[in-house]
Amino acid sequence: MTKKELGEVLHSKIGLSKRESSEIVESFFNNLKDILSNGQSIKLPRFGSFRTQNRNARKGRNPSTGEDITIGERKVVVFKSSRFLRDALNSE
Repeated sequence: MTKKELGEVLHSKIGLSKRESSEIVESFFNNLKDILSNGQSIKLPRFGSFRTQNRNARKGRNPSTGEDITIGERKVVVFKSSRFLRDALNSE
């Protein structure tokens, strides 16, 4: 599902204009990005939580050339689903 499709769902279910719906979706994702970039975690009850995690530098290999490379230290976003979400997915 894309951001545009999420906006259309808001438009059809809540009755907001398409412009307002797309602005809400865009604002939501911008806020998520800002919170995570500040090192804070996000908990969405009955859905899951997002947090950042530091990954150390490591050795890797370029698959097309076979050349050894170093993958730099970086931050990644980690998602952990809630028990309720896991149960809902597994019950279908």
